[in-house]
Parts: sequence; C-alpha cells; structure tokens
Amino acid sequence: MQEDNVMPRKIIVLTGATSGFGRHTLALLVQEQGTTVFVGARGTDRDVPPGVEVLPLDLASLDSVRTFAALLEERLEGAGIDVLILNAGVHGATADQLSAEGFGLTFAVNHLAHYLLSRLLLPKLSKGGRLVITSSNMHEPPLKRLAPKGLEIEAWAHPFPGGSGTGTRSYCASKLCNLMTAQSLARTELVRERGIEVIAFNPGLTGGASGGDASALQKAVVSVLIRTVFPLIALINPTFKMNAPEHSGRMLADVATGTIPMPEGRVYVSLVGGKPTFPAPSALAQDVEAQDRLWRESARMTSLDR
Repeated sequence: MQEDNVMPRKIIVLTGATSGFGRHTLALLVQEQGTTVFVGARGTDRDVPPGVEVLPLDLASLDSVRTFAALLEERLEGAGIDVLILNAGVHGATADQLSAEGFGLTFAVNHLAHYLLSRLLLPKLSKGGRLVITSSNMHEPPLKRLAPKGLEIEAWAHPFPGGSGTGTRSYCASKLCNLMTAQSLARTELVRERGIEVIAFNPGLTGGASGGDASALQKAVVSVLIRTVFPLIALINPTFKMNAPEHSGRMLADVATGTIPMPEGRVYVSLVGGKPTFPAPSALAQDVEAQDRLWRESARMTSLDR
C-alpha cells in the first residue's frame, strides 16, 4: 500500500517578534504553508497571529534563557529547528540597569542571552538550517566617539557611569558582539557538518525601533536624531537611510527563508538604501583573535564549556 506523501513542517523560532520590525517578520513567516512558529517573549498577553506559540523568555535572565531552551525542546518532540532568528534587543542602558546576574543590561540582553541561546539551540538546528542574528551598522557608527575602541568586555559587562558599557556606546558594542558571534558560530564544527547557514542581519535605521525598554529620554533623543542628524548623514552614507519597519521586517523574513541568498563566504547582510548588500564588517569585527576571546569570555559568563 502506497504511503501518503506528508510534507514535513518547517519549524521557526524567533526572539524580538512581538514589537518593532520583528512583528512584521513574524506576520510574513506565519503565512508560509506548513510552518510552525515559536516565539520567546516576556509576559503572557502578547498580540501574535493565530497559530504562533509564545513561550516565556526574559533575556535579562540567563536562567530564563535556559528554561526557555528546555521548554522549547519539549515542544519540538524530537523535530529540528529549520530557522532560528535572534532579533530581540534593547537600546543603550544606564550603568545601574543590570541583568538578573548583575551584568550590564545592554550587554546581557543583546549579546550574552543570545550567545547562550544560540549555543543551547544550535544542536537542535536541522541539517541545512539557518541561524540569523540581528546586528547593526552601528557596530561601526558614523560618530567615531561612539565606536568601540577595542574589545572592552569587562567594561561592557560591568558598566560604570560614562563608560563604554552605557548609553549608545553600549548598544554599538553589543551589535559588534552579535556580528562577531555570528562569525564564530559559522566556524564551529557542528555548523560546518550540518551545512547550517549563519547570517548577521543589519536592518539599517528603521522607523519605530526606538526600543520598548528604552526610557522616555532615550526615546526622545532617538526621535530627535532620526529627524535631524541621521537624514544629513544619509546624504553622505546611504547606510543610514531610514527604512519603514514593514520593509525591514520583510527583508529579515526574506533573509531568514533564503529568498535573499547569501554570497559564498559571506556572513553579513546590510540594508543600504533599503536594499540588501554584503559588505565586509569593520576591521575589529573581523579580528578572529578578538572573536575567539569574546567567545571564551562569553562562555565563562554563561557557565558554558569553551
């Protein structure tokens, strides 16, 4: 007797899917036939499309990250993850804003939590799967005083007033960490053996992305910059041209599903003038020795083996 051909379901896991451009990414992904979507988010009353399962996840707590990964594994019931999108993030926090483990909030949420989540879920990715980490062109900002001068991991993890682990400088540093982590993951033996594609995605400057965890002052400052400074910078550097959240969301969905293919050997895709480009990251982001150091220190901070 001939067996019915059953199309295997595609499983997608996202963070940062309930606000900002991530909401638009989620809305597009759930439209794909035969797709099961899991979203990690705080709270219980999240507005998500029908069929999306929201699992509790507080990225400011490494314990919550571990609990989320364990709960997700139960839900998977042995199936593999086809697409893992690590998109959540906060904007620059103050020195007194700390994670549950006492790390600087921006470094903890944007980098450490996603580093840990990628390490925990990597073995669950299917062969030929895709892992996308949202980075930013702000890993090399146009205002050089905001740019990371080097790998100041201790200052980022344990911020002090006026240091590089606070404010916009901490955001730039965390996006550098995301980009470096993506490159480190791409070199791991498991990724190479399973043919997993690792991508760092820069959505560019995106409207409505001031950050749900940003203070009123931070949102006001970002709003002023968006209306005044960044349009001037965009005249010289189109990387900082404003994108609508709907557009950035669609671009992330297209990158995650492979509709926008990556050139051979490239990890970084950056929206420039709203279009995908594949530039080389900053010199610091490409420094393999620095990448390895960040990997080791992040493993120590998250209590993982090297």
